[in-house]
Amino acid sequence: MPLNRTLGSITVTALTDGEGAFFQPRAEAFPQATAAHWAEADRRDPGSVTADGQWWLPFRSFAIRTGDGPVTLVDAGIGPVDAPAASWAPVPGRMPAELAAAGIDPADVDTVVLTHLHSDHIGWAVTGTPGRPYFPNASYLVQRAELDAAEMLNPGLPAGLIAPLRAAGQLRVVDGETILNPAVRLLPTPGHTPGHQSVLVTSADERILVTGDLLVHVVQLVDPDLAYAHEEDPDLARASRQAALRAHSPTVLATPHLSIPFTPFTPFTPLP
Repeated sequence: MPLNRTLGSITVTALTDGEGAFFQPRAEAFPQATAAHWAEADRRDPGSVTADGQWWLPFRSFAIRTGDGPVTLVDAGIGPVDAPAASWAPVPGRMPAELAAAGIDPADVDTVVLTHLHSDHIGWAVTGTPGRPYFPNASYLVQRAELDAAEMLNPGLPAGLIAPLRAAGQLRVVDGETILNPAVRLLPTPGHTPGHQSVLVTSADERILVTGDLLVHVVQLVDPDLAYAHEEDPDLARASRQAALRAHSPTVLATPHLSIPFTPFTPFTPLP
């Protein structure tokens, strides 16, 4: 059964599409991380490292639902066997079964927030040949800066993702911070990609920050200064990460790639 957290009448459910070892050594993915960083990261998140020292990571999306209302889905996972992430991620994903276990029909989803357009976050957005939106009643929300960078991020995106969403009338382009409803807000957090966005869920004084790839490993909570090798703009990504963690803490972080989907976070002093 998928794991979830509740804030008042809002339920945030973690949907794990798959998991597996990363395609390169973690020391290459985080070249500035020290032995002290890794020791603390492994203490905090032992499920993220294998016995032989590989980075083991899940691939998650998150469903946000108030009561029995429509669902906002944040990201669309790694996808079926022929998805764009097939060259490196553990496809096929199990999103259909995860949705069913959470009591969500794809038709219940009225909004899909794509935090960014990397292949492990868009896999179930459009499926089949010819491609059709997997969530038939949903608006798919993408930041304009991300849409403008789509061909640079992956030359297949305009035809494989953007065109089918446009043809179905289901693409919604947003600019900057966007309020979806009183409890759910889109936050621009660029750097990992040009138009990366995160999602803030609030109820009274409780918060959940659905991070996307604002951070991808707990080592970036040990020290938020640490850059990830696959960020398009490491300096901007660092600034976004620091600003979001500072502005919205204490909070619970809902993360796609940490071994535990919901991580309470309060600011602390990074390791030297």
